[in-house]
Amino acid sequence: MALDERARHELFLHLERVLGPESAETLMEMLPPTGWADVATKRDLDALDQRMDLRFEALEHKLLAAFRGELVTQSNLITAQSNLITAQTRTLVIANIGTVLSMAALAFGAAKLV
Repeated sequence: MALDERARHELFLHLERVLGPESAETLMEMLPPTGWADVATKRDLDALDQRMDLRFEALEHKLLAAFRGELVTQSNLITAQSNLITAQTRTLVIANIGTVLSMAALAFGAAKLV
């Protein structure tokens, strides 16, 4: 039987006649507002706690996998950039050596002409 407001009010009136107004009000305040079917038990809360733990663990695994993937991607990008910078530096050093040698050859050639 579902407990509605009419039934609650009739119960309160009966308790008020039998126990008195203060005791009836105290007893009615101890009842849940909608019915015992809507009240969670410790077992319900434990089951909810276990489900939440599983969900948080799954979320943690997903986040860690995504973070690892991001780290691998960043690591690959850094490696590629490092290789490009190494190749560019090597080219620049070789070009500078060639320029210095060319300038030295020109300087020696100009010195022999003079």
